[in-house]
Amino acid sequence: MKWKGRRESSNVEDRRGMGGKMVFGGGIGGVIIILLFTLLGGNPGDLINNMSSNDGSNTNVPYEETAQEKELKDFVSVVLADTEDVWSEIFKKKGLEYENPKLVLYSGSVQSACGSASSAVGPFYCPGDHKLYIDLSFYQELKDQFQAPGDFAMAYVIAHEVGHHVQTLLHLGEQTPAAKRRTNEYSVRFELQADYLAGVWAHYVQGKGYLEKGDLEEALNAAKAVGDDNIQKKSQGYVVPDSFTHGTSEQRKRWFYKGFQNGTIEGGDSFRAVNL
Repeated sequence: MKWKGRRESSNVEDRRGMGGKMVFGGGIGGVIIILLFTLLGGNPGDLINNMSSNDGSNTNVPYEETAQEKELKDFVSVVLADTEDVWSEIFKKKGLEYENPKLVLYSGSVQSACGSASSAVGPFYCPGDHKLYIDLSFYQELKDQFQAPGDFAMAYVIAHEVGHHVQTLLHLGEQTPAAKRRTNEYSVRFELQADYLAGVWAHYVQGKGYLEKGDLEEALNAAKAVGDDNIQKKSQGYVVPDSFTHGTSEQRKRWFYKGFQNGTIEGGDSFRAVNL
């Protein structure tokens, strides 16, 4: 992705080293459970609050940024700026005004309007404060644990979380009864819709000439890597479809690519249009 030298967003809030109440899922198994529920978006508040440590305390640790972390911070700032430009343009065409979200960088743990979280939950969006939360160490996780390397793989992650922000601003899915919203099927549809919206963003970025050869494949590989079936198969050796919360690898790839091809919000703005 051609990102160096381009505009960086001013809506990045750096809380690295500030600490917060720690949340721990209880070993590797707990981490996988959290990832299944919250990885790449959704509404992690309920799960995070349930797992919050009662005796956690706020800490302030001096943070020393490495050169690699500085470059990654610059990168996510540019990607966030791209999402601001794209969604402002799309909203304007619909006669609406886009509200830029904040992207919070943290290290280890963080406090949001959705509760406390450790980096084990992965990147997430909190509708309560309209902020995205990312520990930049996830970039290494994406490469090593999920075998999804590349800068556009990380860009997909950010675009997916911004997709949840778009859902919040447009009140997508709110017409669904509250009881239905608590089901896994609803969660899967909601996540796939955010994947679609991430694809719409990628469509516009391609039109601006920012994508390089192999970037689209990086994003599709990331979408595949974080499918519920792939994560379950790796973590426990078998798949339990009834427990899916984000969609299968095939579904996540399909809906991201569908948004990339369509480039219009209308293709995914109806919650019922997200067919499994």
